[in-house]
Amino acid sequence: MAITTMALGAEVTGPDRAAYEQSLTLRERTMYLTDRVADAPAWANDGKSFHYRRTARDGFEFVTFDVGNRQHRPAFDHDRLAKGLGAATGTTLRADRLPFEAFTTGPDGSIRVRIDEASYSCSLTSYTCARAPASLRRPNMYGVLRDLSVPADNTPHRSPDGRFEAVTANENIVVRSLADGSIVFRTQDGSPGNFYDPESIVWSPDSAKIAVYRVKPGFAREVYRVQAAPPDGGRPKLITQLYPTVGDRLDKDHPVVIDIAARKIVEPTDVLFPNAYQLSPLAWRADSSALSFTYNQRGHAVYRLVEGDAASGNARDVVTEKSDTIVYAPRMQHHDVGGLGREIIWMSERDGWNHLYMADGRNGRLRQLTRGDWVVRSIVHVDEARRQIIFAANGREKGIDPYFQHYYVVNFDGSGLRALTTSDAFHDVRLSPDKTMYVDLYSRTDMPPVMELRRVADGALVTEVERGDISRLLAAGWKAPERFVAKARDGKTDIHGVIIRPKDFAPGKRYPVIENIYGAGFDQFVPKRFWPFGLHAGGDEVVGMQAHADLGFIVVQIDGMGTLHRSKAFHDITFKNVGEAGTPDRILWHKAAAAKYSWYDTSRVGIYGGSLGGQNALGALLFFPEFYKAAVAYNGCHDNRLDKPSWNELWLGWPESDAYDRSSNVVNAHKLQGDLLLVSGELDMNVDPAVSMQVADALIRAGKDFEQMIVPNGGHGAGRSTEPLHYLQRRQFDFFVRKLRGETTPAWNRAAD
Repeated sequence: MAITTMALGAEVTGPDRAAYEQSLTLRERTMYLTDRVADAPAWANDGKSFHYRRTARDGFEFVTFDVGNRQHRPAFDHDRLAKGLGAATGTTLRADRLPFEAFTTGPDGSIRVRIDEASYSCSLTSYTCARAPASLRRPNMYGVLRDLSVPADNTPHRSPDGRFEAVTANENIVVRSLADGSIVFRTQDGSPGNFYDPESIVWSPDSAKIAVYRVKPGFAREVYRVQAAPPDGGRPKLITQLYPTVGDRLDKDHPVVIDIAARKIVEPTDVLFPNAYQLSPLAWRADSSALSFTYNQRGHAVYRLVEGDAASGNARDVVTEKSDTIVYAPRMQHHDVGGLGREIIWMSERDGWNHLYMADGRNGRLRQLTRGDWVVRSIVHVDEARRQIIFAANGREKGIDPYFQHYYVVNFDGSGLRALTTSDAFHDVRLSPDKTMYVDLYSRTDMPPVMELRRVADGALVTEVERGDISRLLAAGWKAPERFVAKARDGKTDIHGVIIRPKDFAPGKRYPVIENIYGAGFDQFVPKRFWPFGLHAGGDEVVGMQAHADLGFIVVQIDGMGTLHRSKAFHDITFKNVGEAGTPDRILWHKAAAAKYSWYDTSRVGIYGGSLGGQNALGALLFFPEFYKAAVAYNGCHDNRLDKPSWNELWLGWPESDAYDRSSNVVNAHKLQGDLLLVSGELDMNVDPAVSMQVADALIRAGKDFEQMIVPNGGHGAGRSTEPLHYLQRRQFDFFVRKLRGETTPAWNRAAD
């Protein structure tokens, strides 16, 4: 790196072209310097083996591990598969760098892989591959608005006893006899404005009834994008997308029971589910007496398990969660023991932490099974015979990172809680089909993965399957990020993050700081597992942060309040306050790092992120200008009213309130004081790029200076996980070198010397 400081008033030269090239190629130069670093495995249906991908010299290989003889073998012929997939995709593929990370095995022994947005099926006998047919299911935008321009999948639904099949015709349900093809029953009240959805049909176990959703379509909002520079040239193209936004009328699903034998329709009253954001797929009780579904109220303050009596239509509240802020529906798993609705394993944050409960399905009373200042993440398996639950959780083990995921077993009465995983690391467990064994893959950012085969009954080790080797990576100078912890605004809660230093770090220097931000409430984003080489998604991966650091920065990532996997109070902090993004806690973290390290310069702090992280990055400049000086915002949401209803209504509430204005980067654009680079892909199908243009418009009207880049043909991941990767990364590097280091950057349009 060449950084030359000259006399006062003279030009200060920053990193040279060679330094940029080193950073831009860092991922490619280092990700193949590991051996036997494994991904999570997938079990064969017979439970006799499992397969997974692992690193090998200069690439990857897929292997199968035989449980009986404890031997590895190639999962397939890599050379032949590369040729077969290459022929199907029209590309040339390397056998040691196949363009997928996992595969599934079909009943005929073929495998299915996904490459970009397409699936391919490959025979492992002939090694011929073909693109798999697209799903017949009708697109359902964010699960709340069906695309009625696409026909629904009307594949006949056969009754369990094999006597009947149900389809739809002209928006109505038709039930036919499979014996002679005669029509047994037909509804007459379906219409385009109130139709029966064939994709929701579920037969009762006794084959006497059907449960189905009847749908009143929501508002078919369309948004438009102009492809100004089509790859094949010519005139611009208009692209139309069905895209519901905050406050729009969504599909209204209503459960209906069709009693085939009685020739009648039963409709449960909607008093318990009057204003749904979303209803879950319908499920029958094992005795066919009732159906059940969950109700997530619009506004996300009520979540309820509803039972509808199949004979009378009476709807009953089985168990309900309510909150003054939000009930986080994605975490609300439940399990109906025996399928009879008498015992319901339920998840709840009602004591301030997400835990397991046993609900009495007749009166809704709850008995708590797990408790403490820790979080149940998910129900992994319910063993009804042994009356045990296997679940994933974090924060229970003291003295280690509270985000490290571990696995446990607990009895239905709350007794016998024991850990299946014990190592000080993040664990990822895969149970065998018969649930007698499990593969435990665990790692940390400073420790490559270890894979072990263990027994469920006692957690005993059967054999070590893999142990990653990063000796070549370490020899090349790689260093793990430093884990750093500081107190939150309450003075008690620990805030966790990582610090990454430049490769030529000198403790006597002062370094500007760049924060990599993604402050969404649906996960946490500071890396906990080893693999550092992924592309930027929900926050840049370690290698991307290191690439920045090597140009003369300290780069950090922090999980502030508002992110997931901590207490409900921690999670709720940004309710109706998305613009804050936990920033007060993150600023305190920065200041704690600066108090410990003299080289940590909080007078020059920049920030970057994409999607919600893009909104967070610009919001840092608007709402906390005394601390943040420069930001790069990729494809930001910026004004949540123009975005999808899902997480926006979850965190900012419904109906709309002034919370949307308070968090809007468009409304608050006039507050800009720092330096901004605004980036958007013209064909972003996730976040409407129009919102970035509205930010630009507001900034111009406020007389603010900023830089903007519109990426022709760019999507939501442009510059972060999709092309043009190196170009946009280099532009981001340039921006921070100029704005935070005060140095000039190479004259890229001129030929290199």
